[in-house]
Amino acid sequence: MFGKRGNDGFGKGNTVQTPPAPMPPSPSQSSLIEPSSAAPRPAPQPQPAPVAPTRKRQIRTDDYYDTKSQVFAALIDTIDLSQLAKLDVESAREEIRDIVNDIISIKNFAMSISEQEELLEDICNDVLGYGPLEPLLARDDISDIMVNGAGQTFIEVGGKTIDSEIRFRDNAQLMSICQRIVSQVGRRVDESSPICDARLPDGSRVNVIAPPLSIDGPALTIRKFKKDKLNLDQLVKFGAITPEGAQILQIIGRVRCNVVISGGTGSGKTTLLNCLTRYIDVDERIITCEDTAELQLQQPHVVRLETRPPNIEGEGEITMRDLVKNCLRMRPERIIVGEVRGPEVFDLLQAMNTGHDGSMGTIHSNTPRECLSRMESMIAMGGYSLPAKTVREIISGSIDVIIQAARLRDGSRRITQITEVIGMEGDVIITQDLMRYEIEGEDLAGKIIGRHMSTGVGKPHFWERARYFNEDRRLAAALDAMEQKSGAL
Repeated sequence: MFGKRGNDGFGKGNTVQTPPAPMPPSPSQSSLIEPSSAAPRPAPQPQPAPVAPTRKRQIRTDDYYDTKSQVFAALIDTIDLSQLAKLDVESAREEIRDIVNDIISIKNFAMSISEQEELLEDICNDVLGYGPLEPLLARDDISDIMVNGAGQTFIEVGGKTIDSEIRFRDNAQLMSICQRIVSQVGRRVDESSPICDARLPDGSRVNVIAPPLSIDGPALTIRKFKKDKLNLDQLVKFGAITPEGAQILQIIGRVRCNVVISGGTGSGKTTLLNCLTRYIDVDERIITCEDTAELQLQQPHVVRLETRPPNIEGEGEITMRDLVKNCLRMRPERIIVGEVRGPEVFDLLQAMNTGHDGSMGTIHSNTPRECLSRMESMIAMGGYSLPAKTVREIISGSIDVIIQAARLRDGSRRITQITEVIGMEGDVIITQDLMRYEIEGEDLAGKIIGRHMSTGVGKPHFWERARYFNEDRRLAAALDAMEQKSGAL
């Protein structure tokens, strides 16, 4: 059931002595210990001098990995994995800790209490979790984990990438963990299928690329989701948007505008999409289409669809376009596409044009104008031989609002534009900004200083839609407050 895996560790001093008489197993362990693994009873030997406990986590060495490999091998020989599989996670963890404590006593490894605790935790993580990744996954301040082979792991904290002390025993252990992650969502990664997208149980995005494509060992990238899901109020607190801008976004989500969230990699598009979906009415039927299911909607009537890669024979692939086409037959009121990357944009635009108001999606682009151009390019990728003007008319008639998100050079994330799509003038799509973020400089610590500015639009193009949903007064108040604040600065 469980493979042999290692973890990163602490310092030297793990000398192996001649083992004394084994400790009898506790009643709770007796069902997990196989009869054939009973240890012999050699003559007692003098105990080594006690090692003073250390509080600080030390850099782990090859001596630690050697000790851990011996303990881990003894554990696998001793424990009955079929019985362990019947226990819940906490009970299984306690059983493993008890047995490992006995093994350490039997083999008489010299280590401090803190070192022994670290070893116990590492082995439990190996058997029941994701090994060296567990302490990183437990930290809520980490947004990205980037493993470049067994010997190098980087993390992103506060928008900055730093090197961590985490390392794996070897590439085989790292590959084993990658396979464990992707197998949970019915996918596989190996030499014949070396690229895989998957997700963790909390929705965190996972990408694995394995040898021979990755030369220095498996490359694992995890885009972590926070345990406490962000909302617009928290984005206001972080300075990503003003309170007035957040209120406009609430109204946009509430009055069923067709929205595209545009931004670069790591700019917070999926987070912002999650925030907007909180303002969808609870009685609406929502269908989400994603490559890896990341969206976590709070409404009770949600159907989640996920693409499927081809099998080992190259058959059975279900593309994003297949999902979008199929969900049109499922009586959706809103269609949400996690990330629009190709020809499925045409089907999404058609859905927005045929009564599925309030549909949403995200696109990789750096400006709202570039977002419109990318839609044209993606429609052309689908092989449609439509005139450019016709394509632009479809886009302008389908999209109501483009929200631009950006990750600035200091690592902070901002909503830089809220842009309306007005219509066509000749062959050109006409847009207007409701709000823009203007950079004014940076402080002594290198943090970007800027402000969100109103563009002076008093009556947006979606005003009639807001009035239909009885949100026109709130919209006018938010626009007036944003204009007054911009004029006072």
